[in-house]
Amino acid sequence: MADLRDQFDRLQTAFIGLVTALAGLGLLMLARHLDALPGLGWLDFFPLGEVGGLLFSFGLLGIGIDYWQRRQAAQLQSAQLRQVITEEAPALRDAVIRGFAFDAEDLARVATPAMLDQIIRNSLALRLGDAAFAHELYDDIRDQAIASVERWHDARVEVRLSPLPEGTGTPVGSSPAAAAAGAGLLVATVSWEYTTVPVSPVRRFVCTSDREEYRELSAEAGATSAWFFRPVGGLDGASRDAFELVQFTIDGRARPIRRSAKRDSQTYSAAIGKEVIAAGRPVVVSYTYRAIVRQDGRLIKLDVEQPTRGLSVELDYSDADIKDVRLLEFFASSTRARINQTAAGLPTRAIRADFDGWVLPRGGVVFVWEPGKRIN
Repeated sequence: MADLRDQFDRLQTAFIGLVTALAGLGLLMLARHLDALPGLGWLDFFPLGEVGGLLFSFGLLGIGIDYWQRRQAAQLQSAQLRQVITEEAPALRDAVIRGFAFDAEDLARVATPAMLDQIIRNSLALRLGDAAFAHELYDDIRDQAIASVERWHDARVEVRLSPLPEGTGTPVGSSPAAAAAGAGLLVATVSWEYTTVPVSPVRRFVCTSDREEYRELSAEAGATSAWFFRPVGGLDGASRDAFELVQFTIDGRARPIRRSAKRDSQTYSAAIGKEVIAAGRPVVVSYTYRAIVRQDGRLIKLDVEQPTRGLSVELDYSDADIKDVRLLEFFASSTRARINQTAAGLPTRAIRADFDGWVLPRGGVVFVWEPGKRIN
């Protein structure tokens, strides 16, 4: 639009100059031949020649002066623009970078998801000095985060190991079959509590003796927790004595639990509640399950299923015949967890890990122990 207006102004100026020059030329010719026109002799009183010369000169000079002035103005404007850009380039650069770095709303208006991914890959590549490593690292973290349906905060996990007595001295909920297989078995009571905005209307807990099914469930990004139980003494993943979800609450309110079983596995389903999903606000989710573990199995592995900010895990093995316990954390972070263990000689024996950062899915802890009589 600016170019079209400029061209129109140039054409208009040239037309006026040309008309003025032609008028001056006409007056010059009239003054030269005025003696041959008796009827126009009275015009001899006017200085037609001088006026015609002025008009003719002004018309031609006007066109030339306008062209020269426009050319000079364009050069001056270009020089001023270059000067402004040169002087203000650092400020403009910093403003753009600050806008991309801190103003997510502005960035969201001008950038597509693909562009955002490329910006992050390029920035990470410059920071790490390795483009391939940066791209693969970012894509892996992005896929884990996007595939996750919830974000957990302030998760606390408490695990208590106790013996599984033989005969009639079995704990509440245990059957004679479990008691018959009780030699060398421990009861692990695991309690989880965390804060989240629920997305899935149902939370599922699956215990299976099929390793392939366990791998598939563990790799899924959803509201399903998987527990692997190696068959022992007539018990398998489908046995209630091997695994049982005993409690599930939302903000302290108990939710109904349904159980279904098939060969080698069983599933517990707890309804979150439509009103909780519709509210879309943070709630405290708490649940407890009981599982049988082999004392000679020497370990318990606890996985985190969703990205979790802040995790505290504690194992109490005061009642178990275990000599020593080690905690192995596998958090993909440069910050290490704080691990504390009760001092020898105390009646309570526990080991605890606290981590303040983000734990990505498939991260977690492993408790490894050495069977034997307890050492005080």
